[in-house]
Amino acid sequence: MEIKQGDVFTWERSFTVEEVLQFAEITGDKGRHHMERNEEGEVMVHGLLTASIGTKIGGDMHYIAREMVMEYIRPVFTSDTISCEVTITKVKEVEGYKNVEVQSVYRNQKGKEVLKGTSYGIIRH
Repeated sequence: MEIKQGDVFTWERSFTVEEVLQFAEITGDKGRHHMERNEEGEVMVHGLLTASIGTKIGGDMHYIAREMVMEYIRPVFTSDTISCEVTITKVKEVEGYKNVEVQSVYRNQKGKEVLKGTSYGIIRH
């Protein structure tokens, strides 16, 4: 995949209650807000699980992150559909790989930002 500054990639998905409970088992983060259903039968999705939506895009690019900085803006629940938009902000060719910087914005189905972040890493040739 050839990438250049200004390229934009998107991916969206929802998480089930079962997936949130599995993530809680894997990570050990069993905060009550992730384990107990609210009045609508939803649970709050872990922030890192929400952030993982962007890893699909990174995987498609064969991106190896070196640093990620995330700002969690509002909670995500299992009834939400979250879209992640990744914008390539910098690409620098180096021998054998590319240094890459990205910005990410995650929005719920109402268009409200739930998470945003920046990252830099490499893509090997």
